[in-house]
Amino acid sequence: MIVGLPKEIKKQEYRVALTPAGCKMIIEQGQDVIFQQGAGEGSGFSDEEYAAAGARLVPDAAEVWATAEMIVKVKEPLPEEFDYFRQGQILFTYLHLATAPDLAKALVDKQVTAIAYETIQAQNGSLPLLTPMSEVAGRMSVQEGAKYLEAFQGGRGVLLGGVPGVPPAEVIIIGGGIVGTNAAKMALGLGADVVVLEKNGDRMRYLDDVFQGRLRTLMSNPYNIANAVRKADLLIGAVLVPGARAPQLVTEEMVKTMKKGAVIVDVAVDQGGSIATIDRVTTHENPIYEKHGVIHYAVANMPGAVPRTSTLALTNVTIDYVLQLATKGFFNSVSSNSMLALGVNVYKGAITHPQVAEAIGFSHSPIESLW
Repeated sequence: MIVGLPKEIKKQEYRVALTPAGCKMIIEQGQDVIFQQGAGEGSGFSDEEYAAAGARLVPDAAEVWATAEMIVKVKEPLPEEFDYFRQGQILFTYLHLATAPDLAKALVDKQVTAIAYETIQAQNGSLPLLTPMSEVAGRMSVQEGAKYLEAFQGGRGVLLGGVPGVPPAEVIIIGGGIVGTNAAKMALGLGADVVVLEKNGDRMRYLDDVFQGRLRTLMSNPYNIANAVRKADLLIGAVLVPGARAPQLVTEEMVKTMKKGAVIVDVAVDQGGSIATIDRVTTHENPIYEKHGVIHYAVANMPGAVPRTSTLALTNVTIDYVLQLATKGFFNSVSSNSMLALGVNVYKGAITHPQVAEAIGFSHSPIESLW
């Protein structure tokens, strides 16, 4: 199989889907890699390193898309890439189709085989290819939130950890999964007062044990959310439903009760956002906007700001799936791997993931019915 690696074109996106080491692993298995020049530079990998690994370097994305049987990316294709789609071509990347009906339609119309990192799911419900980026985004949410709490950024002028004689900031985290847990680690490390709202009792017990009572947990319900949001200096949205739009848990009326200069960071913005006033997606270049006196941070590709760390973390978990697809082919890989099968969002012109289909109003066709 020819595996293609185009350069990411999303604004301020510097990650790359394969490292030189990953390319070498694919080539050693008897497959080919075609690589767009410059695609790894943002993550600190030179063209010379990819060439030394055995990849064939080409100057433009069009040749990569036209030649490769499988395209491996980090972020979802943008409209200017839709014309590259080919029937039967495998696309392996983050897709987030629940909030991208135009992309879903393009993939369906061109009959692309689209596999989404974010819906590959283990039997225990974990999302192994989303986990490392959730870890990065969770930790970054506190880092970014602390920055925008500074007065010259428009924030309240509050230091997360306080100082002796001055209380710390109140950090409210909605969702106790991977994002929420990593946000809590960072916030506690900086000395903040941390509350995590979570609806799963077992998860709350886990957080209580892991953090040895250093944070407070609350059952996630409208009453508790409203009370917590009102007190927040930094509010972090950290909820996820695999394949579906994020549930909107914080209403606009709740946001109106927040302190002037408080900060919201919604990590779920790429799945539609969990906070009503997150009504647009921002970029690393212009990451924030103000609404009701509250600073909103709504960057959809947060890990792209730390591309070296993010690329290494992501490729650590994607490479085994890339190798499997490249060496065994799509049918043999998916039919023998139920986790990978859940990652298939589009196949033979149909939406094959039920939550994705429901979110965008398409009909759902189980992949088994399309063999």
